[in-house]
Amino acid sequence: MVNVSFPDGAVREYTRGTTGTTIVDSISKSLAKKTVAMRINGELADLSDPLNEDCAIEFVQRDDEAALELIRHDCAHVLAEAVQELWPDTQVTIGPVIENGFYYDFARDQHFTEQDFEAIEKKMAQIIERGAEFTKEVWDREEAKRVFAAKGEDYKVELIDAIPGDEDLKIYKQGQWFDLCRGPHMRSTKDIGVAFKLTKVAGAYWRGDSNNKMLSRIYGTAWANPKQLKAYLHMIEEAEKRDHRKLGKELDLFHLQEEAQGSVFWHPKGFNIYNQMESYIRRKVNAAGYKEIKTPQLMDSKLWEKSGHWSKFREDMFVVPDLEFASDAEQLDVAPDSKLMALKPMNCPAHIQVFNQGIKSYRDLPLRFAEFGCCHRNEAHGALHGLMRVRQMTQDDGHVFCREDQITSETEAFCALLDSVYQDLGFTEVKILLATRPDMRAGSDETWDQAEKGLGDALRATGREFEVAEGEGAFYGPKLEFHLKDAIGRSWQCGTLQLDFVLPERLDASYIAEDGSRQRPVMLHRAVLGTLERFIGILIENHAGRMPMWLAPTQVVVATIISDVDPAAMKVVEKLKAAGLRVETDFRNEKINYKVREHSTQKVPAILVLGEREAEEGTVSVRRLGEKGQKVVSVEEAVAALAAEATPPDLK
Repeated sequence: MVNVSFPDGAVREYTRGTTGTTIVDSISKSLAKKTVAMRINGELADLSDPLNEDCAIEFVQRDDEAALELIRHDCAHVLAEAVQELWPDTQVTIGPVIENGFYYDFARDQHFTEQDFEAIEKKMAQIIERGAEFTKEVWDREEAKRVFAAKGEDYKVELIDAIPGDEDLKIYKQGQWFDLCRGPHMRSTKDIGVAFKLTKVAGAYWRGDSNNKMLSRIYGTAWANPKQLKAYLHMIEEAEKRDHRKLGKELDLFHLQEEAQGSVFWHPKGFNIYNQMESYIRRKVNAAGYKEIKTPQLMDSKLWEKSGHWSKFREDMFVVPDLEFASDAEQLDVAPDSKLMALKPMNCPAHIQVFNQGIKSYRDLPLRFAEFGCCHRNEAHGALHGLMRVRQMTQDDGHVFCREDQITSETEAFCALLDSVYQDLGFTEVKILLATRPDMRAGSDETWDQAEKGLGDALRATGREFEVAEGEGAFYGPKLEFHLKDAIGRSWQCGTLQLDFVLPERLDASYIAEDGSRQRPVMLHRAVLGTLERFIGILIENHAGRMPMWLAPTQVVVATIISDVDPAAMKVVEKLKAAGLRVETDFRNEKINYKVREHSTQKVPAILVLGEREAEEGTVSVRRLGEKGQKVVSVEEAVAALAAEATPPDLK
């Protein structure tokens, strides 16, 4: 017999080998109808798995959030079966669950296209409707290789060879079709439901190696019900419309090119947004008691070795030799013993160098440094994504050097600063994660215990709710991650606060305590926006390119109906500029509706139109982006209203 514990605290005795299916059937027929899997001691498992020892189980119903991963996993299997029914010569390789969906890689002489999706989806619906049960078998390794080889599934044979010899070789069947899989799965294909959609197709090298064959990767998504699927597809459609790369080109904000992989070419309009954001966050951190500094971009590898970054992140750093060579040298020869330098991937070691200049007292703490530091990280080409993933970035970086008894107050102060900034920028939903020690880390377990407790206690003292992200901390300390939600429901991780006992020790930072002893400061690494590039990309997508007035590159366009009123229009322009507004003119010999339409597509917040009547009366016709009609007001009233609207939120 085995003792089985349930979530309500009840413990019941069952015959060894009893399955989850039998147990849930014995409890409630209605519960059994909804249940698609179970957790055994917290791990997802097939409902048909036998219970052979004492354990705790929890039933997973189809409408539980945990079931989404199973729905998508099972849907990937159905996709593979559908493809092989339609094109029997196709080899299936791997098909994992990913965020919001799944994909499957296929080997086929002719690559798939989106024109194939209709036939595949139709076949998938038929397979789901059949309701074939998912059944698990454990096969002999050599027998499995023989079976897959006989089917021409060479990739499956290679995958079997890669599975450690001490692991069971699991095969899951759905009717006559079967696949190599670790599981678990739901009860049958019918549990998947009808809320699925194939989304795109792409090329993918086998095992991610460009020396291997190019496969066809079909992506899909699956949800618990059609309403969720519809909402997700709407979000994807909106995301495509809001893509900052597309809008960046249309609005003439920035561009990227091969000769500077991962570095942004800011155009005047885009750099206007950049400067406004930098000025805004500079005012906020200055008001919060930070002292702005500037540190070198290129530093000796010895500093990075001492800090620990050289051993942990060298492959992500741009390393350059420190050479002197004759101007007439035909080629650049780098000796093996050349001194090495590195472009900084982060600012923290340099900030400690500033802290270390001169003797610091406990009375000097907390000492808050801020820097708009230009950093470089050697991101893989394939990982680069517009402004969201770059190689050259500017962080709104800051480091607080404080005593242990100041951790809570500094955490509260940072959270208040972050809340204020996000509210100013229109982000009201913020989720906080406490990321704990990763496998690769510096410092002792005792140091990490101290750091995690210190940061966790400080966050609890602020009264904010948070979740724990196990193993997601920085290599030198735990961190808080602040995830904000945008206008279409996407989550973006931006702000961070990291508590660090390690770097001050490694780089010999110290202060004189009240009792005259030499102590290590606690170092808090913090950023509100993260990087200016990425946050501007988020803002562009959040506002669909229609930036709030204070951030709009061009805030007002003054347009004329006839050329006779150009002098009067120029006087309006001068008044707008005197009020600090960014103004452009449109005195072209074009119809006014054409002008309005053109500037509206450029997302200009306000267009002031002057005709003969407006020039005579000292008025303007105000047309606002996204609004129908127009409003005629005096020039003074228009200037005052627009200037007030264009004031940055922290200056109002």
